[in-house]
Amino acid sequence: MLYEREGYDTGHWPQSYWRATCPALPPCPALEDETHADVVIIGAGYAGLSAALELVERHGADVAVLEAGQPGWGASGRNGGFCCLGGARLSEAMIKHRFGAEAAPDWARFEHGAIARVRDNLARYSIDAQACEGGELLLADSPRRWAALQAKPPEPGARLLDRAALQAEGLHTAAYHGGRIVPQGFGLHPLRYVTGLAQAALAAGVRIYGESGAQSLRPDGASWRVQTAQGMVRARQVLVATNGYSDETLVPWLRGRILPAISNIMVTRPLAPEELAAQGWTRHLMSYDDRVLLHYFRLLPDNRVLFGARVGLSFRPASVAALAQRARSEFEVIFPQFKAAATEFAWNGLVCLTSSLAPYIGPVPAAPPGLWLALGWHGNGVAAASEGGRRAARALMGEASAPPIITRRAPARFLLPRKWALGAGMALGGLRDGPLRAV
Repeated sequence: MLYEREGYDTGHWPQSYWRATCPALPPCPALEDETHADVVIIGAGYAGLSAALELVERHGADVAVLEAGQPGWGASGRNGGFCCLGGARLSEAMIKHRFGAEAAPDWARFEHGAIARVRDNLARYSIDAQACEGGELLLADSPRRWAALQAKPPEPGARLLDRAALQAEGLHTAAYHGGRIVPQGFGLHPLRYVTGLAQAALAAGVRIYGESGAQSLRPDGASWRVQTAQGMVRARQVLVATNGYSDETLVPWLRGRILPAISNIMVTRPLAPEELAAQGWTRHLMSYDDRVLLHYFRLLPDNRVLFGARVGLSFRPASVAALAQRARSEFEVIFPQFKAAATEFAWNGLVCLTSSLAPYIGPVPAAPPGLWLALGWHGNGVAAASEGGRRAARALMGEASAPPIITRRAPARFLLPRKWALGAGMALGGLRDGPLRAV
């Protein structure tokens, strides 16, 4: 693991707003004996549970899911709840250059289909995930970036708003010069969503074993043996879907090919209507800025403000506290009228980057047949991992073209030590961003 043990302690749930407002799923029991399955999935988050549902519903497979904690303990239960376009850090031009002309529209179809997949999941499985206002707002924090945003080719359905238009639409801040709204996506309660997927999987016959982290994984004839602390499961195929919480000793090929990064979130107390009006921020729209060390925020259904910031370098309490303090000060620059709104919840978690800047959905190179990966959602896993898990399941069942083109290329190892590279990237990103200032 790249960080300190505090960040991987599955016996400790983050003290998050999501945890405080989500009906508890009855604990999934630990695996305590030897068993068999057609497919073993490691990780009970969006990707793993979506893959399990696809395998059961479309192929009638016998599926066992191993989770080191309980469903939703990891990033799927502690993110910002942005169901939106994304999943890769590649521009359309970069995709065309690296993967060919067909790859860009293929990825665009995947992104839009991933949002539709989440909507379908909410309806199909009757999940009350408190879906919010549709659309997403990108904000420019300098005149130069606002000019660059205006110069980009228009996207279907997108709207540009200058400062006056932002204020007129209830999206006023003290820090941004303009923004672009796209109609795709919506906010949701991420832990309610992943819990709903777990309930749906259990109802479909998937066996979910909690407190059952995979400790070893090795081929056994035509099958794979996955050992946990108290049990073992044998299957012909294994899908590892643990994203930023992946144990690289379990799949040694993965070592150095992913970069988990710490993201921090705070949630304020509920704001009164007059407080929202005083700031001029009254919309429940997913929003983020175009800084390298970005901020993302939205007004929750009970009028609390969720505010996230990236990235940290340590789970040590002093480091976490320092980053939380910095995030709070930047929050107050953006929303000066909310200074009196105390922080009531604060937590953190890991997003997962890859050296290829794209997810990877495919077999582990050089491994015996049957070992697969689905990970690397680049901080946008609500939609991308939900659909990506489905595509991974189809690939396991022989549909090689199911994963998007850009996700079929295995990532190389990072050239530099990862924490050093992340720290250097943060420093350079901070220089590029400059200080966050009121307009």
